Amino acid sequence: MNYETGEVFCIEEERYDAETFLRFLQLVLERYPTGKIVMILDNARIHHAKLIQPFLKEHEDRLELVFLPPYSPQLNLIEGLWKWLKSDVIYNVLYSSVQEIRKNVQAFIQRINQKPEQTIDRLCVQL
Repeated sequence: MNYETGEVFCIEEERYDAETFLRFLQLVLERYPTGKIVMILDNARIHHAKLIQPFLKEHEDRLELVFLPPYSPQLNLIEGLWKWLKSDVIYNVLYSSVQEIRKNVQAFIQRINQKPEQTIDRLCVQL
């Protein structure tokens, strides 16, 4: 999530591994072609993978990864987003196919991106 605009940017993949994360980082740099990007992440293995280290070194002037303390999901905004998504899309719904779930997840992301100030209010700490 972009803390300044409230935009949620994500990709949908069958697997989430270091290659997928590297591809995501590349897409983030394409989506935001100027300025410094600071990503706040949990300590998942893919976020520390050897595969992404050369990419991070190559783009260290534009991309910085900051890691949350271990075992602190309460600090991770994405956890709040997943909870919101589950309550709006998944809970108490019987879907007939995985495609139907994916369609509704994509619609949720599109819907919250239409009202980014609501996303900021719901997920970000107010100072």
